[in-house]
Amino acid sequence: MTAAKRQPDDPTPESTTLDPKEVQRFSRLASEWWDPNGKFRPLHQIGPPRLSFIRDQAVAHFGRDTKTLKPLSGLTALDIGCGGGLVSEPLTRMGATVTAIDPSERNIAIAKSHAEAQGLSVDYRSVRVEDLAAEGRTFDIVACLEVVEHVPDPKKFIAECASLVRPGGLAVFSTLNRTFKAWALAIVGAEYVLGWLPRGTHQWDRFVTPEELARYAEAAGLAAPHFEGITYAPMRDVWTRNPDTDVNYLMSVKKPPAA
Repeated sequence: MTAAKRQPDDPTPESTTLDPKEVQRFSRLASEWWDPNGKFRPLHQIGPPRLSFIRDQAVAHFGRDTKTLKPLSGLTALDIGCGGGLVSEPLTRMGATVTAIDPSERNIAIAKSHAEAQGLSVDYRSVRVEDLAAEGRTFDIVACLEVVEHVPDPKKFIAECASLVRPGGLAVFSTLNRTFKAWALAIVGAEYVLGWLPRGTHQWDRFVTPEELARYAEAAGLAAPHFEGITYAPMRDVWTRNPDTDVNYLMSVKKPPAA
C-alpha cells in the first residue's frame, strides 16, 4: 500500500466540506468527550503536544512572552470542529477569546455545559465553516485539529478555513498522513487491535499527505508551512512532538499581512 494520489485534487460540483455520516458518528459519541478513558482517550493523550504546538507557533508568530500563563491574551481564536471543547477550553485558559464551531448540535451542547461548569467563556456555535465564512468573520488564530481526514473535499475545506484567518494571522492544522504506516497504526492498530477508537472512525483514502495539505493551504493564500509530527512512545504511554510526520502530524501556516 502506497501513498496514492488523492483524487480528485480539485473540488467537484457536488463535493462538500461536510460529511453527514461523520457528523452522526461523532454525535453518537458526544457524551464521552470528557471521559479521559472513553472513546476519545487518544484525543486526550495527544492534547498536550497539539496544544504546545499551537502555543509555541502563536508565541513566535505574534511575538508573545513565553513565560506568561496567558500568552494568547488579546488574540482571537477559532476552533473548527471543536467537538466537546478539548482544544477550545485550553485556548481560553491561555488568554484567547475563543469561538468554537461544530456541525453537531449534541457536541456543542456538551461543550457549552462543560465550559460553563469550569467558569470559562467560549462562544460555541453549531454551524459549518462555510456559515461562519459567509459572515465575514476573521480571527488571529484558526485551529482545525483532526478534522481534515473526515471531510470529502479537503481542498475546498482548507480554502474555507483560510478565509477565516485575518491578514497577518496564523492557522494550525493536524491530521493523518496517507502512508502504509498510518494505515497500520491509526486504523488496524488503534481501531481493530487496541480498540483505542471505534472501528470505522477513519478512512485511509481520506488521509492527506503533508505535501497535499501544504498545496491546498498555499492555493488558499496561506504561506510558510511548518510541519511537526506526533508519535506514541508505548513504554511511557505518552505522545510527543518530533520530526516524524509518517502518521500524525501538525502544520502551521501564515496569512501574509494586508498590502
